[in-house]
Amino acid sequence: MRKLIFSVICMFIIASSYTQEIGNFMGMQRVASPVIGETEVTFNVSAPYAYAVKLNGSWPGGSVDMVKGENGIWSVTVPTPASELYTYSFNVDGVTINDPGNVVMQRDGTRYLSVLLVPGKVTENYYEANQRGNLEEVWYDSPTLGMERRMFVYTPYGYADNTKTKYPVLYLLHGAGGDEDAWSSMGRTCQILDNLIEKGLAKPMLCVMPNGNPTQVAARTLMIPEKRFDAGTPGTGMMGNLYPKSIVEDIVPYIESRYRVDPRPKSRAIAGLSMGGGHTITTSLMYPGFFRYICPLSMGLMGQQDGDNTINDQFKALKKAGYKLYWLACGDTDFLFESAKSLDKILTDNGLKHTFYVTPGGHTWANWRIYLNEFAPLLFK
Repeated sequence: MRKLIFSVICMFIIASSYTQEIGNFMGMQRVASPVIGETEVTFNVSAPYAYAVKLNGSWPGGSVDMVKGENGIWSVTVPTPASELYTYSFNVDGVTINDPGNVVMQRDGTRYLSVLLVPGKVTENYYEANQRGNLEEVWYDSPTLGMERRMFVYTPYGYADNTKTKYPVLYLLHGAGGDEDAWSSMGRTCQILDNLIEKGLAKPMLCVMPNGNPTQVAARTLMIPEKRFDAGTPGTGMMGNLYPKSIVEDIVPYIESRYRVDPRPKSRAIAGLSMGGGHTITTSLMYPGFFRYICPLSMGLMGQQDGDNTINDQFKALKKAGYKLYWLACGDTDFLFESAKSLDKILTDNGLKHTFYVTPGGHTWANWRIYLNEFAPLLFK
């Protein structure tokens, strides 16, 4: 019996050691990372059998070699970047991995990325507020696109309790490569709106975030087959009009029939980035007066010539129908900056009062989060 017990204990010790070695080999040893200080950030990853490990961060100069220390832990300390939300990964012997010590991640299409959120003025609304709203995954029927589709709907803090209050709605559209989760994951929409509303800087509002890819039922991560449209089907291109039609004729009626919202045009806003900015422009021109707040981001007009009567007539019709805010924003190094300048010009030429908000930087979420912080307080006032 003693020999049996001794044998079992030995096997347990061997098995435990073997499991630990497997964990170490796979880099599973738990280490704190990132460690944010006042002036420096330290990144750590356990990779005892690696030959070379590199940190790749989205901040300037964020690609640096890491140094192997005791117990196979690779580390690097870098100056704390400016206040912002960044993403990063490790490259271990040519293989890219996320930070196993960091539970904060965001999804960018089909990629999942570790997040470095540096405190400061820029990011103060990117953290959780004390009063938080809810984010719902909603399935709705889209006769225009011929499928049931998914969208995300944010309801503000107090929505469930304030049963006599009718809320305005922001319809917020993503860019190419994104889906219905893009704004909530990478744009920090819920956190930004929660903070702005709690501080009294923005009106309590619903925010509807649909999927702007007309072939998709929902984000590709759900593995639902995409719908095939016949080649040349009108309005199915990236900037086509079939999806904008579905916004007005499918999505808005669904929201206004199932949520406690104000159905008047003065309580509707539409905004979008890049491709979603194109959808914003197109929808507002197809249905002038339907949305009283119009905010295209990092997008403008492409291919229009001065004196183009059709596009000028469309903007004149928008002016006649009425709106309360036209807020255009773009980075000065954005590859679509010239198109934004073209939109600014045609708005000016046709006498449409508007704001052209220009920031440093390019076609990035760093700018789009700033834009949401800036234009949300202007809505429904």
